[in-house]
Amino acid sequence: MIPPKASLALRRAPGHTPGARLEGRTTALQPNGAGGGYLPWTLPPQPRSPRQPVGLRIGKIAAIAGFAALAGVVALRLAERRRPPSETPAGEEPAAARDLATGAAILALSVLADSAIEHYRGAYHNPAMYIAPSVAAVSLANSLHMAVTPQEANAGRLALSGMTLATGLTGFAFHLYNVVKRDGGLRLVNLFYGAPIAAPAAIAICGIAKLAAVQLVAEAEEGAPPTLLGRPAGSVIAIGTAVSLLGTTAEAALLHLRGAFHDPFMFVPVTVPPAAAAMLAASVWQRPWRGAARVLLRLTAGAGIVGVGFHIYGVSRNMGGFYNWSQNVLNGPPIPAPPSFTGVALAGLAALRLMEAA
Repeated sequence: MIPPKASLALRRAPGHTPGARLEGRTTALQPNGAGGGYLPWTLPPQPRSPRQPVGLRIGKIAAIAGFAALAGVVALRLAERRRPPSETPAGEEPAAARDLATGAAILALSVLADSAIEHYRGAYHNPAMYIAPSVAAVSLANSLHMAVTPQEANAGRLALSGMTLATGLTGFAFHLYNVVKRDGGLRLVNLFYGAPIAAPAAIAICGIAKLAAVQLVAEAEEGAPPTLLGRPAGSVIAIGTAVSLLGTTAEAALLHLRGAFHDPFMFVPVTVPPAAAAMLAASVWQRPWRGAARVLLRLTAGAGIVGVGFHIYGVSRNMGGFYNWSQNVLNGPPIPAPPSFTGVALAGLAALRLMEAA
């Protein structure tokens, strides 16, 4: 029961309007006061703060620059002309490029859904938070088109792939800043509940995979052996995939540690992908390891798909289940996250294809 004095404090003053004083106290939201109103870009709407932090000002600049660059590269991509079928290269390079583009499409879809949900949970309080889902959506369309026509290599694809990579690197910087500025800095609890540092790596890997696909086709046109960074393309993609799998595993390990590994299946994404990464790296120098690497990569790809089901089940176990989906999807295990393993694994299979053809 509320004491009489406390109940008086809850009464509205005469002529009360939102933001007016309540018995000597002011409400948290002040639409009409100094520093009041709502930030126009936030979703859901958030009140203005008296002082804008430095990160918010940087975010506005980054959002303007990012969307301007995105518009430019999309225009360049749409202006590209398709080459005649007689000029398309043959061999393993277009097939490997298709695998890389398919993996990139899966990663872009995962990032699009995951960043849209997670940034909505953060109310898009920083305008730069719109860049990740926007670039991921464009990257998804670009990746799908690259998968359908892998024999193409043009400046538009290259520019969009480069921007996708730049978005991932910029997002990493923003997420790192979000964690470091919290009390205690890089403490485990801040890594648990701050912006996930490794999450932007998924869109960065997507960009790298597409850059590799474009370069493969470009070199196939010249009739030269496929190379990347001056080394055999298969070996470079294999090492890059191994590192990417370890980074994705680190992010899963952190979040599953936050969940106390309460389900034995939570150990799968922190054991199978690292084993696949080790076998894939070993197969660069030792041919006999390629069979084991192929099996483990396929298991990793399957684990990414099955993981979606486990995360859906995890959301349903929260109070209210999917009847209360608007809250539980935000607070439960991220449903779009596991397919990132599938996308990276497809890049590893493309690397094995190139190494076998060499």
